Amino acid sequence: MADLFENPLGLDGFEFVEFAAPQKGVLEPMFAALGFAHVATHRSKDVQLWRQGGINLIANYEPGSPAAYFAAEHGASACGMGFRVRNAAQAYAEALKRGAEPVETRTGPMELRLPAIRGIGGAIIYLIDRYGDGLSIYDIDFDWLPEASRKPEGAGLIEIDHLTHNVYGGRMDHWAGFYERIFNFREIRFFDIKGEYTGLTSRAMTAPDGRIRIPLNEESKGGSGQIDEFLRAYNGEGIQHIAFSCTDLPAVWDRLKALGIEFMKPPPATYYAMLDQRLPNHGEPVDALQSRGLLLDGSTEAGDTRLLVQIFSAPMVGPLFFEFIERKGDSGFGEGNFTALFKSIERDQLERGIIGGELLGAEPA
Repeated sequence: MADLFENPLGLDGFEFVEFAAPQKGVLEPMFAALGFAHVATHRSKDVQLWRQGGINLIANYEPGSPAAYFAAEHGASACGMGFRVRNAAQAYAEALKRGAEPVETRTGPMELRLPAIRGIGGAIIYLIDRYGDGLSIYDIDFDWLPEASRKPEGAGLIEIDHLTHNVYGGRMDHWAGFYERIFNFREIRFFDIKGEYTGLTSRAMTAPDGRIRIPLNEESKGGSGQIDEFLRAYNGEGIQHIAFSCTDLPAVWDRLKALGIEFMKPPPATYYAMLDQRLPNHGEPVDALQSRGLLLDGSTEAGDTRLLVQIFSAPMVGPLFFEFIERKGDSGFGEGNFTALFKSIERDQLERGIIGGELLGAEPA
């Protein structure tokens, strides 16, 4: 895929997302429920590689590592991510030249030193130039499990589509500027969503390669909305959800459901009753969507049909959740569904007493 615009660090997609937890037994069931398989273990560190399709997830339990300190502060969480680059040494030097904060990563004998910089909430962004079908970082630093496939299909998830962060109010410009300055990201979408009591602002940033997409969310109305609740539960800024792509979301939903995934509450029946009005001649089986709670968005104007189908899991570790998305020509983020999703979460917050009482002047429960 050709670069969309100047690519000073030579970005080339996501390589992995790194997770940490204060103790074992939390991340592994989550990965398995998502259809991932444990395929390799680090040769000298307490680190595991889980894989499905072209997605790599790292479980880092190494004592005294940045991941361990991150888990002590945030609990089980996504503590870092790897960006593929064409030349890691050159990309690292360019990132520092542009004002990035360097991160020292420990290595053992005969192990790769992965250059890294500090990102949102102290999470680490690794720069990886050994990936794909050639000699990868896993071939050098990991031992492959002999009984495991190196390319497990799992539930049918293919790639990391995007990775969304929640940030403190007033910090969105700072972090959007970080991605613009260091990597030459550009803003491709802007949303300002208001519910009955709360609201959020979202800026979707994309990298020059067009494959690394980082939406940023901040609270825009009230003080107890879903972004604020995340920040309090997470103890800071960080990754809110990770979106995985697939080619047949209804079938993937069935597999994930069988594996034990719990999904967010579906929208009301009126959402599906109005689909034909919102997206005339969309051609999707509404019954199949509604029975699974799948959301449909896109455009059917002037006979140019571009659609996406998406759904979100319930929170799986702490406030972190996942998105599952099938793109049928649409490159957006489900803007038409954002308000429906936002109000669904707001409804859940009302039921749990997180918002509403004080704003309505009611006595607390």
